[in-house]
Amino acid sequence: MSHFTQEMLDEHLISDHYSHRMGWLRAAVLGANDGIISVVSLLVGVIASGAGKEDILLVAVAALVAGALSMAAGEYVSVSSQADTEAADLALEKKALEEDWDTEHAELARIYIQRGVSEETAHQVALELMEHDALGAHAHDELGLTEVHSARPLQAAFASAASFVSGASIPVILVAVLPMENLGYIVAASSLLLLAILGALAARTGGANMFKGAMRMLLWGFIAMALTTYVGLMFGTHA
Repeated sequence: MSHFTQEMLDEHLISDHYSHRMGWLRAAVLGANDGIISVVSLLVGVIASGAGKEDILLVAVAALVAGALSMAAGEYVSVSSQADTEAADLALEKKALEEDWDTEHAELARIYIQRGVSEETAHQVALELMEHDALGAHAHDELGLTEVHSARPLQAAFASAASFVSGASIPVILVAVLPMENLGYIVAASSLLLLAILGALAARTGGANMFKGAMRMLLWGFIAMALTTYVGLMFGTHA
């Protein structure tokens, strides 16, 4: 005989899947990836140009601060727009339920029929769900809105900024403590390694192939650094 409570069952169902991680995982990976690639790309370009240590460190710190704020603001605006759209859809659905309950019931039943449920069962399920929580049933099955995937602007903004700083702070620290000799090579190599590790960990967290995740990060990081190094060499301060 099962002794599962509803709370235990909900926790079990969530723990066996990866979709509940999508919101924070996307923001965290994007932030850390952008932190490493954008800051290191700037640094290797400035280093290749022949700039001095103080100028390089200034660029590093400025890129870290500006990038973190930009990521937070961009993510907040983007996810806020998503939240506004979700709220507008829910408002329309609430109005439709108030004005024409029968049509909305038939609409929900048709969704279940299209999924393979018999007509009689579909109408009964739709009726019981709407009697329990009509708006919630339509939000989930008609609009595709769930608590797991709902927009959370502040959470996304904080995760993006924090992950950007976590990724960008490492090359900034390296620039601050290491001598100028071979600085560009050390920063670039260590950052490419970090990108590979980040890609593998993100893939593992999301249940994907770790090698593919690592290679994606590594490839794009290498391309960005190579291009900015070329720019630094072309427009550098060398005589």
